[in-house]
Amino acid sequence: MTHSAGAQPGRWPGEHRRSVVTPSAGFRRLATATGLATFALIIVGGVVRVSDSGLGCGPAGSGFNGWPFCNGDLVPGLDLNSVIEYTHRVLGIAVGILMIALAVMAIRKLRDHPRLVHSSLAAVGLVIAQGLLGAATVEKNLDEPLVAAHLGLAMGLLALTLYIWREARETEAAAKPSEPRLRALSVVASALLLCTIVAGGYMAGTQNYGRADYQLGDGAHHACGKEFPTCNGGFLPFGEARLVDIHLTHRVFMYLAVIAVSALALMALRRGYKRGAHLLAGLLMAQVLLGALNVWLDEYELLILAHLALGTLLWAASVNLVFHLYAARAPAPAAARGQPVAA
Repeated sequence: MTHSAGAQPGRWPGEHRRSVVTPSAGFRRLATATGLATFALIIVGGVVRVSDSGLGCGPAGSGFNGWPFCNGDLVPGLDLNSVIEYTHRVLGIAVGILMIALAVMAIRKLRDHPRLVHSSLAAVGLVIAQGLLGAATVEKNLDEPLVAAHLGLAMGLLALTLYIWREARETEAAAKPSEPRLRALSVVASALLLCTIVAGGYMAGTQNYGRADYQLGDGAHHACGKEFPTCNGGFLPFGEARLVDIHLTHRVFMYLAVIAVSALALMALRRGYKRGAHLLAGLLMAQVLLGALNVWLDEYELLILAHLALGTLLWAASVNLVFHLYAARAPAPAAARGQPVAA
């Protein structure tokens, strides 16, 4: 089904649809399923981390016996750590298949929508890179920088699937013309959130959750004891120890992200983006509380996973607002500005 290139109801005069092609309902459903599967993949990755299952399919240096095989087998045995790690891999393969299906559909039926074609192809490349990075992470004994990079790349993949989902919507209400300061602030807030998440992934890489000999404080998680917002009697006592510095780096990015996201939510609310502003503010407050509880309490796996899930949702909400703001067109001449914009 195609549409004319004329002005659409509820849009500013002179504003046109981005493409003459309307993605099919099947493509939109596939995009939605891909986004949800990507989010699930991130959460299952968190389960792998907190259960110490990252090497469940073989120790570092196992080569192909550890990845893509699992302890040399195509299908793992009944060992719980192997099953958890293998489940993560199978879900990753499923996400890859969904990405490939999106790209094939885009190439075959949506060639007149180049942004969907290009972004779908980019998603395929990114999911392949993510799989290879996961293999390197296992081969290098869950090296902390690789763990952090693996999580950061997963966030990038989630953002790309969100972009594809938005582009695939059949009818999208015209965004209100947004000012450059609001758009710039949305990018800064999203970048700081990503840095916070990656720093948290690096901190998680220092942990040996689930091991019989593991004790509270062995990693950077409780390097500040159970103090928040203070740390070992100070505020930001960098230089005390490596694990303390790792923990504090995560906190610094978190403080900056809290300031940026709070300012973004307030500015967005004043500009009329009520739903996005309320979502950002609510997720931010819940995430800060969960982060504090993760410090104040002992290490509870469900609490750690909830912190990851909410952080991922907060990142997605922020990136979604970025996409929405940058989709907004410049306002029409003053004589036409009295016309309504779709909500």
